[in-house]
Amino acid sequence: MQEAQKHILVVDDDTRLRSLLQRYLREQGFLVSAAKDAFEAEDFLSIYKFDILIVDIMMPKVTGTEFLRQLRAKDNSTPVILLTAMGEAEDRINGLETGADDYVPKPFEPKELVLRINNILRRTIQAKEQSSKLLFHGISYDLDKGELRDNSGEVIHITPVERTLLTLFGRKVGDVHTREELAEILGVGDNLRTVDVQITRLRKKIETDTKNPRYLQTVRGKGYMLISE
Repeated sequence: MQEAQKHILVVDDDTRLRSLLQRYLREQGFLVSAAKDAFEAEDFLSIYKFDILIVDIMMPKVTGTEFLRQLRAKDNSTPVILLTAMGEAEDRINGLETGADDYVPKPFEPKELVLRINNILRRTIQAKEQSSKLLFHGISYDLDKGELRDNSGEVIHITPVERTLLTLFGRKVGDVHTREELAEILGVGDNLRTVDVQITRLRKKIETDTKNPRYLQTVRGKGYMLISE
């Protein structure tokens, strides 16, 4: 299946540069929207989800750094590359401290900007992939796919119940789940012994020593808790 185009928002008050970037980035295979200032950028952000923002620092009314600060205050973690004039060392430092992922000093080669964009997008994809996986001493569980694999990449068979438990624990690593809660989720009524049996079976899949579990731990008097590497 063809990969979806990455959507970029260019925010710059320079009409000529904004137009040039929009055209060049489209030629490189990106979807591109362009805003002349922070206010117009906010309108775009209320409608679309972007993969990366290219933001000029020196803009009237609301600077690129101020716009970035407002963005991060809203818990928006979309990667941002700042465009800075040569010699604006303090602005670059402030931008990075505010939450910028990179900066490109003007004038710049469009090819360099594309390389920086691709590097950030690659890191973002890798971070998302890692955050969706649990690691157990060479064994990994993909929360999105529901697959358990050994260190050679071979799939380890797990039952639907084991998959349900791993996903439940994996979505809330470090949280304690009571036996009663697990029994209700598994649909076994008040048969808490069934929960214990399923936990024992799951431990055999992810632990090196089931008598001294490192990852799927018993919290005495409370229930069970998963810890991942």
